[in-house]
Amino acid sequence: MPELPEVETTVRGLARHLEGAMITAVRVNRPDMRRPFPPDLVQALTGARITALSRRAKYGLIHTDRDRVLVFHLGMSGRWRIDPERREKHDHLEIETADHRFALNDPRRFGSVDLIDADGLESWQAFAAMGPEPLGIGLTAEHLRAATKGRSQAIKTLLLDQRVVAGLGNIYVCEALWRAGIHPRKAGGKVTMPQLRRLVPAVREVLEQSISDGGSSLRDFARPDGELGYFATRFDVYGREGQPCHRADGGTIRRAVQGGRSSWFCPRCQR
Repeated sequence: MPELPEVETTVRGLARHLEGAMITAVRVNRPDMRRPFPPDLVQALTGARITALSRRAKYGLIHTDRDRVLVFHLGMSGRWRIDPERREKHDHLEIETADHRFALNDPRRFGSVDLIDADGLESWQAFAAMGPEPLGIGLTAEHLRAATKGRSQAIKTLLLDQRVVAGLGNIYVCEALWRAGIHPRKAGGKVTMPQLRRLVPAVREVLEQSISDGGSSLRDFARPDGELGYFATRFDVYGREGQPCHRADGGTIRRAVQGGRSSWFCPRCQR
């Protein structure tokens, strides 16, 4: 599944071509993806000017001058294609401007497209209960302390809770916990303030590095320009079971299952 860095990379790639452009045509090539396309999508977007692109958690947002926001989720395998040479079977939504054509391609159809009034965006069901953005000023050690105080749930499980932090996924939580020296199974309430003060910059660093590299691209994900990211070659723990820890005083990377997801960690340097 495309994670936050992949979505951020996608949004930045689209913004280079879409910001300030007028939408000249919209085509919906099937009635639904994970859920039906908005019935007024074509009418609402045709002729609208795109004022900005942004991201909330793992959702991309395309803002227009009609105070409507197209909100897309890439699901398991979705991606935007820019100026494709030909239409593909899974190009479910197409948007044209005077200079470019954009196709939302999603073979598994787990993605979604919604059209939300701009003034109701923060209260929209998917966003209303979300925690702070991991790259924003709202993510602090104090916020994490308040969210985890007295909690017996594992810190990794809590970090994956969108109500605690918006948009963090399995890959980057594993990597950030390693950088902060925190065991993924440690109860949230027992994580110390010094550990939380290490964790916040670790989260930001691993996300920013991945965004800079273009995302991890573990399966189907590609940026809008078709290039694959390469952060996957820099993983310190993710997918490295049985390999030596990158720290000089580290041990051997292990894998455990938490909440149905694999966790990779170093039992020697993560406490």
